[in-house]
Amino acid sequence: MVWSRGSVGGAASGAWSWLRARDGRLVDVSAVTIRPRKVRRVAFAVAPVVVVFFAVLATLLTGSTGADDGGVFQPSDQIAMVVLGLFVAAGVLLVARPRVVADEDHVKIQNILGGYDLPWGVVRAVRFDRGNPWLTLELENDDVVSVMAIQATDKDHAVAGARTLRGLLATYRAAHPEPAPEAL
Repeated sequence: MVWSRGSVGGAASGAWSWLRARDGRLVDVSAVTIRPRKVRRVAFAVAPVVVVFFAVLATLLTGSTGADDGGVFQPSDQIAMVVLGLFVAAGVLLVARPRVVADEDHVKIQNILGGYDLPWGVVRAVRFDRGNPWLTLELENDDVVSVMAIQATDKDHAVAGARTLRGLLATYRAAHPEPAPEAL
């Protein structure tokens, strides 16, 4: 299998190469970038709709507020409604933010809010358990880190991403074997 540009599944979101020999050995590895697919498509489709909805709503805000106090909608109310729509759209686009960038030495995870930069040496396992919405990394100190860039809704893309990270972890472990426990 030879992937030379983009990310897992062929989406162009970064340059990387992953060359696998016919016998399954990992030959060359440089940075791999993985992003979710379906949630990004939905977010990029919904965000403009939200902005248009709030802009139309802002244009409809004219005349009386309907309250007995005699208030009327001002142009500042219309501007505030458009700005509110932009904030809501920005919130929708946050779900498109997750990504994971991994190479043979470390994995950098960017979730919706916050992220991690972990060396492979602290990762015990790459897990994608049945029923979980996204992949997790089990760390040596028993912590679990969610990798929201690899989501179950992406099906084959997610499986390829999980296999990629497992392959990188295996490559790291082969290059950095744990010392044998000393006999007492």
